[in-house]
Formats: sequence, C-alpha cells, structure tokens
Amino acid sequence: MTRSQAIDTLRVAKTLRPPQPGTLKLLRRYGDALLCVRYRHDAAGKRRYTTVELIVDEAPIQRRIDDRTIVAVRIAWVEATLAERAKKLGARWDQPSRLWQMSMRSARALGLTERIKTTFP
Repeated sequence: MTRSQAIDTLRVAKTLRPPQPGTLKLLRRYGDALLCVRYRHDAAGKRRYTTVELIVDEAPIQRRIDDRTIVAVRIAWVEATLAERAKKLGARWDQPSRLWQMSMRSARALGLTERIKTTFP
C-alpha cells in the first residue's frame, strides 16, 4: 500500500489551528502559511500521523461569465418561437422575476446577450 493510499484510510483524531498548543513547533517552521494541523490515526490505532495544511498561493478572484453561468434574459410574449427555441436549449421560465433563466451558452446561441438582465453564481 502506498503512502497516499494509507493516508486515505486514516481517521482524523484532532484538528488544531495556530496558535493552539500542538501547533507551535509547526507554526515556527511554516509561519503564516500554516492553516491547520491534523493528527490522524491508522485503522489499527497503532500509528499517529501529523499532517499540515498550508497556504501556498493567494490571488484575487476574477469572476468571468463562462458558458455554464446562469443568466436571466427577457423574451417578450410575442416572441413565442424564440421562447420555444430557448426551452429546447434548457431555459426555464422564472415567474417571480418574469425572466427566462438559461446558461450563457444558450443565450449566446440564441443571440440574446444584449438582453441579459442578471447573472447567478
């Protein structure tokens, strides 16, 4: 059994956050990158493993509208053919907002990007 397979079978006995006792030595070693220390036990209860979770990178989140993002689009009642095409692409009518909700990919395919009112995460 490899080490990574063995780790998958370990039970987490305790999770500690800096600067709790049990993390101080590792806090000196890893500094602000240390997020938490976990003490794990094997299935037989004969071995204890100490693991650490470290922050290795930090960057701002830049939200982009990708093809899977759900958008709300206005389609007028007189545009029944367009509404049917939207339904075939998976769009759903949202009664409270009185808008069609569909993926950005569907909105692009139907040429409705100019009609987008809101986006959902």
